[in-house]
Amino acid sequence: MEVVAEKADGNNDGSGEGDPRGIVDSYANEGDASSAEDQRERHARELNAGLHPLKYKFLFWYTRRTPGVRTQTSYEDNIKKLAEFSTVEGFWVCYCHLARPSSLPSPTDLHLFKEGIRPLWEDSANCNGGKWIIRFKKVVSGRFWEDLVLALVGDQLDCGEDICGAVLSVRFNEDILSVWNRNASDNQSVMALRDSIKRHLKLPHGYVMEYKPHNASLRDNSSYRNTWLRG
Repeated sequence: MEVVAEKADGNNDGSGEGDPRGIVDSYANEGDASSAEDQRERHARELNAGLHPLKYKFLFWYTRRTPGVRTQTSYEDNIKKLAEFSTVEGFWVCYCHLARPSSLPSPTDLHLFKEGIRPLWEDSANCNGGKWIIRFKKVVSGRFWEDLVLALVGDQLDCGEDICGAVLSVRFNEDILSVWNRNASDNQSVMALRDSIKRHLKLPHGYVMEYKPHNASLRDNSSYRNTWLRG
């Protein structure tokens, strides 16, 4: 399987040894979001270099879990950073080397999150939030995932500050896309995010989306069961 540039060594068994690039990047000051001043300085450097800065810096993460193992410790241990980018050019360098959803094994999660936010329910940016869930047949999931990634990176979902990231979950019978937000108790913001997702993904009329707060996921130790139906 090729996820980013290098081939895996075939040990993606949930133990953490099968990094999909063959290399696990390390980053200083993990979890610290860039300040507004840092972002301005970054934008200035990138513009001076002839690049096109994005509003936010993003990271791609990858999780290959052992089927049937649901402990939070094992899940956190298996999350691997793949790449980071903060410009249009950097995004395309990363994205063009990512494997397509149809080539990823089940169960696999591919995460795209803003810098400083880990794809974990307990992260300080996520703990009071939740996620919108969209289920797709496997034959069409790749197109919708790409549309969602482009909308998120381009800050097109109209709820920019409230959005933490997005996840592609490859499962045996379906693929699931989810968009994570910061505040599950703000019903107006939650519903506005749903409408924006539907609009940008051009979901068919009547397509049902589901919402689940992360504190509910922590209680039942499940991402996608016992969701709230919102239409």
